[in-house]
Amino acid sequence: MITRIRDVRRAKGLSLDEVARRCSPPTTAQTIGRLETGIRTVSVQWLNRIAGAMSVSTTDLVTLPECPEMMVAAVHDATGVRPPRVPATVTLPIPDPRHFAITFSTGVGDYRAGDEVWCERLTPHQYTGALNRDVIIPRPAGRFLFGRLIGRSEGRLQILPLGAGMRQQVVADPAWMAQAVRLMRAL
Repeated sequence: MITRIRDVRRAKGLSLDEVARRCSPPTTAQTIGRLETGIRTVSVQWLNRIAGAMSVSTTDLVTLPECPEMMVAAVHDATGVRPPRVPATVTLPIPDPRHFAITFSTGVGDYRAGDEVWCERLTPHQYTGALNRDVIIPRPAGRFLFGRLIGRSEGRLQILPLGAGMRQQVVADPAWMAQAVRLMRAL
């Protein structure tokens, strides 16, 4: 989330210290400065406190990303393809800062040449939630392992690579892991 705390504070002619003292409960100018610059994560609670201190709404303190939309021309259901009953749009995906992409130059498993897969980095306590999902894990010498997470036990991850005839690989305590969350495919 991109905040506009500094812009709003300056527009109101307030110092960091004035905003900090007006917060309920009061805080320090250093904390407000860290929240403005993104050194410290801005929670909803902090947005509410700072908005109250500056007598503005919380929506005045954030910049929401553009969400481009595309018109829905048809709906495919059990009866076939028909126009939507009411006008509808779909929101195009916007990458999250935790996302990165994998591109495929050749097909493997369910993926085709030209596919782009968006992956989301996970924390170790989220690894179990990625069971039976495609994941990427760093390996030594700048290489990666991409495959299906089929098991997790005592810090060891069992990965089934996607290629035909590939054998299960076990990775102990990887530095990080990310799961595939979106497939982008040109038809």
